This record gives sequence, structure tokens and C-alpha cells, in this order.
Amino acid sequence: MTTTHTTQARKQQWAGGLMLFAAVMLMIAGVIDIFRGIMGIAADDVFITTRGYVFQFDLTGWGWVTLILGAVAVVVSLGLFQTAKWARISGIVIAGLIIVANFLSLPYSPLWSTLMIAFSGVAIWAMCVAQPRETGPGQGTPRVG
Repeated sequence: MTTTHTTQARKQQWAGGLMLFAAVMLMIAGVIDIFRGIMGIAADDVFITTRGYVFQFDLTGWGWVTLILGAVAVVVSLGLFQTAKWARISGIVIAGLIIVANFLSLPYSPLWSTLMIAFSGVAIWAMCVAQPRETGPGQGTPRVG
């Protein structure tokens, strides 16, 4: 029983730390996506066009999608810093959408897309595993023991 409790406590400590990691990564990804969206809307020459890719997108339309997704990610990450339950649920959804968006843009920026898919996967795990203990309305601290 003690081993199970110790293992569970360590898992929660890791999840609490990774939840902070998830909040920081979601904030960084959101800010970068905002700038990436602005570049797409401005039809910047930073983006490489790939011929023969199954998913063809209009750069301006994709820029708006990226800009909106980035703005929502920033708002959700602010809620994650406060360990709000709505932010955990929204964060899982947004991180999932970031995975889909980066999968679709894989041929255009393979290194960044691969990194964001991996980071978003870890962030989803952290938001699913961490169980904050409520200390006030909408706020809590991650349970560690």
C-alpha cells in the first residue's frame, strides 16, 4: 500500500510539474502561432510552397486559422497557470488542435511541426494526469501527496 501511495505521489509531482510545463509551452506555442498567423495573412515569403501535397491550403486562410488558434492557446495557458478546470479541458482540446494543425503543416516546416506535435502530446498527458486540489473558486494547486 505504501509503495502504491509513493508511486502515485511521484506521478502527481511529475504531472504537476508537467502541467506548469504545459502552461508555458501552450503560451509559447500560442505566441508563435500568433506571429505565424500574421505572417500567413501578410502572405510573407517565409513559407515554402510544396507541390503535390494532399492538403493544399490558401496561405491567408491558414494564417487566420493559426492566428485564432494561437490567441485561444494564450488565453487557455493563462487559465492553466491558475490551475482552472476549464483551462485543463480547453487545453487538452487546443493542444489536440495544435497537433492536427502541425500535422497538416508538416511539409512546410517539418522540424517545428514535429517538435510541436511532441510537446503538445506531453502537455495533453500532463493535463490529463494532474489532479489539482481545489483551494478556492476555480483555483487550486496540483495534488502532490
